[in-house]
Amino acid sequence: MPRKERVTRVIDGDTFETASRKHPVRLAGVDTPEKREPGYGEAKRALERAILGQEVVIDTKARDKHGRSVADVRVGRESVNKMMKQYKK
Repeated sequence: MPRKERVTRVIDGDTFETASRKHPVRLAGVDTPEKREPGYGEAKRALERAILGQEVVIDTKARDKHGRSVADVRVGRESVNKMMKQYKK
């Protein structure tokens, strides 16, 4: 069941934290550059502009080996997953 949560921190272009979760949330089907890889800063800034401080709808599809929710995320009617696919590795 999708949940509304406020984004408190963006870790990179495909992972963020919310006020109400112990573990970060990872965007399903999105793999952006990691720290020290080309495009990392651009992807992280794009995700920050889109969701930092915003209330988003998180629809968890799975959990990864680190305990993170792997989810489809929307801000308003817009899919954050689709928005961030342009920043893939």
